[in-house]
Amino acid sequence: MFQSLTDKLDRAFKILKGQGHITEINVSETLKEVRKALLDADVSYKIAKELTDTIKKKAIGQNVLQSISPGQLMIKIVHDELAELMGSDHVDLNLKANPSIILMAGLQGSGKTTHAAKLAYFLKHKKAKKVLLVAGDVYRPAAIEQLKVLGNQIEVDVFSEEDNKKPVDISKKALSHAKEYGYNVVIIDTAGRLSIDEEMMNEIGHIKEAVNPHEILFVVDSMTGQDAVNTAKAFNDKLDFDGVILTKLDGDTRGGAALTIRSVVEKPIKFVGVGEKVDALDVFYPKRMADRILGMGDIVSFVERAQEQYNEEEARKIQKKFAKNQFNFNDFIDQIHQIKKMGNMKDLMGMIPGLGKAIKNIDIDDNAFKSIEAIIQSMTKEERENPSLLNGSRKKRIAAGSGTDIQAVNKIIKQFEETCKIMKMVSGGGKRQLMQNLSKIK
Repeated sequence: MFQSLTDKLDRAFKILKGQGHITEINVSETLKEVRKALLDADVSYKIAKELTDTIKKKAIGQNVLQSISPGQLMIKIVHDELAELMGSDHVDLNLKANPSIILMAGLQGSGKTTHAAKLAYFLKHKKAKKVLLVAGDVYRPAAIEQLKVLGNQIEVDVFSEEDNKKPVDISKKALSHAKEYGYNVVIIDTAGRLSIDEEMMNEIGHIKEAVNPHEILFVVDSMTGQDAVNTAKAFNDKLDFDGVILTKLDGDTRGGAALTIRSVVEKPIKFVGVGEKVDALDVFYPKRMADRILGMGDIVSFVERAQEQYNEEEARKIQKKFAKNQFNFNDFIDQIHQIKKMGNMKDLMGMIPGLGKAIKNIDIDDNAFKSIEAIIQSMTKEERENPSLLNGSRKKRIAAGSGTDIQAVNKIIKQFEETCKIMKMVSGGGKRQLMQNLSKIK
């Protein structure tokens, strides 16, 4: 995510770091490189220039030239201005009404249907809402079926009328259904087109008038850069939407849309899509994103993701097992499964301060856990419960059964033993203590 921009900004700041004496010329050279980095990230020239002019004014005003650590102070100013550009503070969804109505808008292929389901999953699991999905895209082949499949996958009800080709009528009936059966939130998926056209805009405008939504969310592919920003402006002029969902942010190495969409349409980014799974939807925090863009990591989001998989009751049991040397390979593989649920491994490691730059050129395969799982699953029940049984002949059998070799088996056993040692050392505080320590890193 934003790797290209992060690298270029890092090189820009090295101009200051490498100077024994800082001058206004040095600062200007740094900001020239910052501006180039922003332009390469597909930020418009106007916004890039305004941003760097503001940074220069603040830098000189805060006596960067006389600062003991001018490079660090400059980074802080750039960080604050990037966060401000993206909206400064997070803006929540308006869910005060019952039911609250959310209207999804965007071009065809932007991910509206998928992200309607992701949003439903988020609201169900993190906000404890009873959600109704509405299949309002009556034109795209298989759109209704796609929403039904997704709804079934996340166990959220879907309202549809396959023979009804009137989205306004469907939306009204869905709202009546939601009120009758006690749904807290109604999410209406709508039709898109390959490009903006009057017919599509009029239709979604009619739906807006008919159901009076509490939230209109514009869904857009972040990888289209300034095209995403221009499309957002066109939709906002017509709909006056409330917020943006940026999709495919995990594959966006430039970041132009995320950086500038807020300043152009003056509407907040509320969520970002960071993967294909139904739970791959993150709340957007401008300050945390500025941290990540500048290579500072995002330990708060890392801890939050870990805590989502953290079960206090289970943690107490694991803590006791470590303390009594009873932690086994069944527990080990359970912990691996919890880590996998947290998301993309390189993305996760990039959230840890200082680690992002260290791993930027390392290819971290999300399938790396497969060989570990294969090795553990090739053990007998007794071997998983009592690792001390693992002698040479048993290791040889496990290697053959898992399609690996003795070295791989020995490596996993060593990792297991090291994990046991480390966790035993902190078993007095268990996972909770680890989380508290992590949260203090920043």
